[in-house]
Amino acid sequence: MAIIKLTNQNANIITAGTFADARLSSSSVTQHAQSVDLQPVKSDITALALREATNESSASFNLPNQHIDTFATDTLGTKTDVSVGSGFVSSIGGIAIPTNSKFLLQSETSNGSTTFTDTSGTSVGIPNVYNYTHSTAQAKFGSSSVRAVNNGNIGGTHSSVSSHFNIGTNNFSIEAWIRIDSGSLNSERYILSKGGYGVVDTDHDGWGWRIQTNNEFAWYANHGGTVVDIHSNPYSWVADTWYHIRVSKSSNTYYYHVNGTSIGTNSVSNASTSINVGSRDYKVGASSDNGGKWNGYIEELLFVNGSALSTSTASFTPNTEPYGLVANATGTAIQNTNTVGSAKTKVGGTMLYKDSNGTATLGTDLKVYFTCNGGTNWTEASSYSAITPVYSTGVKQVRLGETTCTSGTDVRYKVEWANQSQGSKETQLHGIGINY
Repeated sequence: MAIIKLTNQNANIITAGTFADARLSSSSVTQHAQSVDLQPVKSDITALALREATNESSASFNLPNQHIDTFATDTLGTKTDVSVGSGFVSSIGGIAIPTNSKFLLQSETSNGSTTFTDTSGTSVGIPNVYNYTHSTAQAKFGSSSVRAVNNGNIGGTHSSVSSHFNIGTNNFSIEAWIRIDSGSLNSERYILSKGGYGVVDTDHDGWGWRIQTNNEFAWYANHGGTVVDIHSNPYSWVADTWYHIRVSKSSNTYYYHVNGTSIGTNSVSNASTSINVGSRDYKVGASSDNGGKWNGYIEELLFVNGSALSTSTASFTPNTEPYGLVANATGTAIQNTNTVGSAKTKVGGTMLYKDSNGTATLGTDLKVYFTCNGGTNWTEASSYSAITPVYSTGVKQVRLGETTCTSGTDVRYKVEWANQSQGSKETQLHGIGINY
């Protein structure tokens, strides 16, 4: 039998026959196999998940080996000098206080505090506090709200507010976020009052806004015996639920809205009657004679005297942030705990951001970091690569390069802002997806 040595022979000498099964060394295979980088594929999947989450306004969620957040709700673990707006995070947040604002009651303080401050810029005093506190049990924005109970109220003296609360023939608006306690439905509850209730004399001149026992809004004003008493349509309130409420007067017409939707309007012949206030103190959560006491929570109670926030029955979107502009040059947002099934050492992803003002330099004005061990060690994303086309109008996509991190089972992202300035540079984070 002839033995042919195949080493270093040309393949064309083999013209017929078959080879017996044989073992090939791994080096003989791998030297001809090209490595495949799956990170771009992972990033594309993450980008698709971000688009779907945006379309559905989804809260943050996990896929196998991925985390997606488009900030439809605030699920961040730690925020320092940043706020979550309507679908984005920024170190510049808040909403400008409307022109002609005379009173604004807000809550962002420690649990149990009994210090209340008017933040409208008018600096109306709130010296009278009866069984009201700030509470962290519920909050529409931030961490606390005003806890109102049915044996108390807060307010101030007539002399300190008469010029601000004297409506005359002005247009005006009052609005608030409210939450009614279970068991307090179908009963009269005042939101804000300055006189306007009781026997006909100058002491009772003024006005009050309340929810009636039949679940209608009622605006009652009394000036020397001339009364304006108008009501909205009934509304089906649900206990322990946050509602945005507003009453506005524009010309001779009153408009009522709940959650931005009209629930009635009134045009009355004496709506133009001058609404002047008497000597009674103003009160939050009670009538001028301490009736109809509120039972629940209140936030962002605003009184605007001199212009109307609503001038028609048209719907509007209630604020998704508290009043008051806040501008921080720097800020940090850190993902909440994200425990995974096995230890990870590599993280990448996709980010959506918008230059609301100015133009950000990624890696300087906006940085993304990853950790695999719950924040003990952070490593900045290895690269920031633009993805075209843009995600949507003004919103850009960026691929976050695969980054090596210290092994662990708690995989998170951290975003840092720098060099931010109101009106000149605001960088908004609209979404982030990480894969690991």
